[in-house]
Amino acid sequence: MPRATLEQWRVLRAVVHEGGYAQAAERLHKSQSAITYAIQRLEHQLGVQVFEREGRRAVLTDVGQMLYRRATSLLTQAAALEDAAGELAAGWEPQINLAVDIIYPTWLLLQCLESFSSERPSTRIELFETVLGGTEEALLQRKTDLAISPIVPPNFFGDPLMRLHFVAVAAPHHPLHTANKELTYADLREHRQLVIRDSGLQRKHEAGWLGAEERWTVSYKATSIRAACMGLGFAWYPEDMIRDELRSGTLKRLPLREGASRYAELYLILPDPDYAGPGVQRLAQLFRDTASKVSA
Repeated sequence: MPRATLEQWRVLRAVVHEGGYAQAAERLHKSQSAITYAIQRLEHQLGVQVFEREGRRAVLTDVGQMLYRRATSLLTQAAALEDAAGELAAGWEPQINLAVDIIYPTWLLLQCLESFSSERPSTRIELFETVLGGTEEALLQRKTDLAISPIVPPNFFGDPLMRLHFVAVAAPHHPLHTANKELTYADLREHRQLVIRDSGLQRKHEAGWLGAEERWTVSYKATSIRAACMGLGFAWYPEDMIRDELRSGTLKRLPLREGASRYAELYLILPDPDYAGPGVQRLAQLFRDTASKVSA
């Protein structure tokens, strides 16, 4: 068992923070003799000298400096542990599972998670970044507490969250750009299309594929974007996903005669709305609030 108590460490921290024994006694609503005794007992139990006298002041020894830093961390962790216990007692979930389609803007996702974490740091987040059927399967198999997807499976309800603008792009040196003409779907089918793989086990969705003879199917959006920048194919991406590439000129919109733009609606889906815990409800509200600010 630890030889020192949390209260003794709290007294040590108070003496350092307040600048002396008398000030710490006032801060902790204790007598000065009680503060002195707590420090002396701490030194005796640990066999070290925590403070030394410099004139009329008590200053930390080198050992005391180390103990003070560790004590501060220990007290912070103890407070976090008690807060977590309080949240669990109030019904807050210890972990929330999210399934979010990769077309949802990453910066918005991280912004929402950061806001939630600042409010509930003890709640763990398990994030599944999915594509098409992967989100659907996570919902059907009850592996997620909240989902963001362009597909609402049967027997589920989804609230419209935001609309995404897709654009057809390729690298500036790609043959589709050097043709110097308005392009048709027939022109596109003669070139390699880059497609991101459906992450569902059934892989029953082929969203966006034109039926081109040449197709590269990859698992990650970063791989697809890199391939497009290298001139290895064309693709449709959410405009927000490739904003930097469009700005820098490494990707360029294709001059399509029709179909240059597409739109997809993203939905916020709660598998069991009536039984969603306070954490899930709060996170869902953060997603709604953030989306409404972006759309405004």
